[in-house]
Amino acid sequence: MGLTALTAVLLYYDGELNRQDGVILIFVFLILVAWTIYTGIKTSEDPLADVVEHELAEPMSMKIAVSYTVLGLIFLVISSRMLVWGGVEIAEYFGISDLLIGLTIVVVGTSLPELASSIAAVRKNEHDLAIGNIIGSNMFNTTIVLGITGTIAPTVLERDILIWDFPVLAMLTIALFMMGYNLRGTGKGIITRNEGFAPISAYVLYNPLIGVRALS
Repeated sequence: MGLTALTAVLLYYDGELNRQDGVILIFVFLILVAWTIYTGIKTSEDPLADVVEHELAEPMSMKIAVSYTVLGLIFLVISSRMLVWGGVEIAEYFGISDLLIGLTIVVVGTSLPELASSIAAVRKNEHDLAIGNIIGSNMFNTTIVLGITGTIAPTVLERDILIWDFPVLAMLTIALFMMGYNLRGTGKGIITRNEGFAPISAYVLYNPLIGVRALS
């Protein structure tokens, strides 16, 4: 929520994502990484390492691990480029804006890995891993992706982003906080199934509005 508020201040101040905004967001990310490392050093427990050790009957060798990582990164970069090129071509063919493609096709394609890993995590009863994956991904996108984008290619934001899309993002962020926070006094935050349907419904209802805006 803090990163969302900071990004709102930077974007609404002058209506653009410039190099100064990008540097600030990257700097904030570095602070978050340093804080995460610091808290990780202070905590002896490592839930993710325990999960990995449990899932892997025999730990893979360093050579295989490096090979998997390098190949995964290569295919990730290639598939990302293909997704962007394909999205732009679709937008040009139908005469619709790149913003519409970015808010629909591209965002779904880039978010599918998070969806798959979160579903896998909750099926194994690793709920903290699933929530951490989503929040961490949003934090990374807000700081590093926006930061590097603004540093490389400063751009003036479309009016619709500031009027419609960013406020919706902020409201959904607040909604997630309200659902996850311990408002029931049970000692821990719980996101129920009914609450889970709420953001799904919001996303399903919001996409037609994006299309209507693009065609108007």
